[in-house]
Amino acid sequence: MQHDEQEDQTLYKVVVNHEEQYSIWPAERELPLGWNDVGFSGLKAECLEHIEKVWVDMRPLSLRKQMEEAARNPPPPSEAIPTEDSGEDDLVARLADGPQPVELGLRPEKSIAALQGCLDRGFVHIVFPQTQGGTELGIKLDRDDSDLSQANFETQTGKIRLVGGLTLNYTKVRCIADVDLATFGGQGHLEIIAG
Repeated sequence: MQHDEQEDQTLYKVVVNHEEQYSIWPAERELPLGWNDVGFSGLKAECLEHIEKVWVDMRPLSLRKQMEEAARNPPPPSEAIPTEDSGEDDLVARLADGPQPVELGLRPEKSIAALQGCLDRGFVHIVFPQTQGGTELGIKLDRDDSDLSQANFETQTGKIRLVGGLTLNYTKVRCIADVDLATFGGQGHLEIIAG
């Protein structure tokens, strides 16, 4: 490997992009879009040595500026607003306290095909959009308790009941969601499984 580099007599130039990230480029070739010549050229080893001297901060320029701005103007300390459901364990209790709005977390798009793929795998994502950050739970379906009999997948009508287990904040729970195929939304809640 080292022998090949010694034989490489290609002339390179040092280039930099808008984020002040450095690289080398063969001197006889046209520069790629977004890259500028810094005025230093030589053999590969010379160019890499030059980059090592000048590129002392590997963070992209935009990140450096963002961090400098945050250091100059730190955000005010956030005051926690006391609520009934502050704390991790309270999330489980809140989602177990009656029906909550839910929607299916389908990727790459919300479609019947994506839903059928999830059902075939036996694993779905249920989103509770009214929680902070929109809690998304991945549940392993319980095929015996789930009910797809009220659904018409071809016309995208009807409802399905999805039931599955998971562990949330160290608590074993079952997620039960009744979802309308027309909107991929509905109602759901958790049941805490006694340890």
